[in-house]
Amino acid sequence: MAASDQLQFQEFEEAAVLLSENPNATTKSASEEPRPQHATLHMGGDDSEGEEGETDQTELLSSQKKAAGFWTFQYYQDLFDVDTSQVLDRIRASFMPVPGKNFVRHHLRNNPDLYGPFWICATLVITVTVVGNLATFIQEHGTPGYNYSPQFHKVTVAGIAIYSYAWLVPLALWGFLQWRKGVSPAVGTYSFMETVCVYGYSLSAYIPSTVLCVVPYEIFRWIILLLAMSLSAFVLVLAFWPHIRKDNKMVSIGMVSSMVLLHVLLAVGCKEYFFRRVEHIPEVPVTSATTSKAHTTSH
Repeated sequence: MAASDQLQFQEFEEAAVLLSENPNATTKSASEEPRPQHATLHMGGDDSEGEEGETDQTELLSSQKKAAGFWTFQYYQDLFDVDTSQVLDRIRASFMPVPGKNFVRHHLRNNPDLYGPFWICATLVITVTVVGNLATFIQEHGTPGYNYSPQFHKVTVAGIAIYSYAWLVPLALWGFLQWRKGVSPAVGTYSFMETVCVYGYSLSAYIPSTVLCVVPYEIFRWIILLLAMSLSAFVLVLAFWPHIRKDNKMVSIGMVSSMVLLHVLLAVGCKEYFFRRVEHIPEVPVTSATTSKAHTTSH
C-alpha cells in the first residue's frame, strides 16, 4: 500500500471514530495546508471609540463656531442662518402662546436668530405708517378744506420707536438679569441675542392688529390693539418668569410689571400717534346780530 493511500485510510478511520462519538463534529484533512493568519492593526481604537471621538470633535467645532467674536462677520452670519419653517414656527408660537411652554426652550432651542425680529420690526414700521396714513385719509375724506398730504416723517418716528424698543428694552432686561444672577444664584438668564429674539418675535402680533386699525371705529381699534398687546406680553411673561420666580418676591413682581407696562405704553403710543381720531371743531355760524354790529361799527 502506498504511503498516500495509507495516510488516507488512517484519516478515514479517525474520522469514523470521531463521527461515532460526536455526529456533529467536522473533520479537517491533514493534506490541507494551514492558511496564513493576517493580523489586523486597528488605528485609533474600535468603531465606538471612533464615533465618540467624532462626536467630541463635532461638539468642539460647534462650540468654537458659537464662540465667534461679537465684532466678526461670522457671528452675525450665524444669527441669520435660519430656514423658513423655523421662522414660521416661532411666529406661530408668538401668536398662540401656550401656558407651560417656554418660547426660548421649546422654539428657539439655543439657536436664536435676528432674521425674524429684523423683518418683523421692518414690517411693523411699514404697516403702522401706511395704514395710519390711510386711516387718516378715510376719516378726513370729504371734509371741507381737507387736502391730503402723506406724512413721511411718521416712518422715521415709527422706525426709531420700534427698533429702539426691540433693542434697548432687551438690553436693559438682560443687564438687570445678569446683575440679579450675581446677587441671587437662583435667578436664571438668557443670552442677549435670545432676549432680543424673544422681544422681536413678540411684536409679530402687532402687525395684523395695525392693519385692522384701518377700520374707522375707535372701540374696535382699542380692542384689537389691546388684544395684540396681551398676546405679546403673555409670550414675554411665559419666557422670563421661570428665571425670576425664585428671586425676591418684590423684585419679581416689579420686573414683570415693568415688562407689561412698557408693552402697554407701546400699544397706547401706537394708537394715539398713528391712529388718533381727529376731532373737528364746528364752525360758529355768524349771527345776524353780529353782522349788524359789525356793520354799525364800520359806519
